[in-house]
Amino acid sequence: MAGNQFLTLGAIALLSLISLRFNTTVLENRTSETENKIYLTAFSLADDLIEEIKQKAFDEETVEWRSINVSELTPTDSFGPIDPGEYSVTDFDDIDDYDGYSKTISLPNAENYTVASTVNYVTENNQDLICQNQTFYKRVTIQVSSPYLSNAVNLAFVFTLHSK
Repeated sequence: MAGNQFLTLGAIALLSLISLRFNTTVLENRTSETENKIYLTAFSLADDLIEEIKQKAFDEETVEWRSINVSELTPTDSFGPIDPGEYSVTDFDDIDDYDGYSKTISLPNAENYTVASTVNYVTENNQDLICQNQTFYKRVTIQVSSPYLSNAVNLAFVFTLHSK
């Protein structure tokens, strides 16, 4: 009789362990699924901003298309929305207006995404090398962060004067 009780207790303990492991696995899968959705949303927000920037002129000097020398392009210390009349993103007319741009976006089930952008000149041969001088290449880096992301999402795109 005592043997049957030990077998019953052993079976209950084994069933409890299996049940606990099953519940842990289900919880881990749901956590991964939710995190993947949040990262996918972050990548989409970054891509949306890059697509918006693609619609703009390369430089303030190229809003009205004309032949231009590299020295006529906007200096890096003048990047950002500093042109007269540019008070909001709807007024931005060229790529470097987005330097230092940041906005907070809240979506259902995932609030407080922060989308920020930086713009830098880069060299022709190495688009990872930031250049302080004007070039015909601008790299826009979009960073999306959220309290729900363990790591921020960074997406970069290199524009050239002739990229349209």
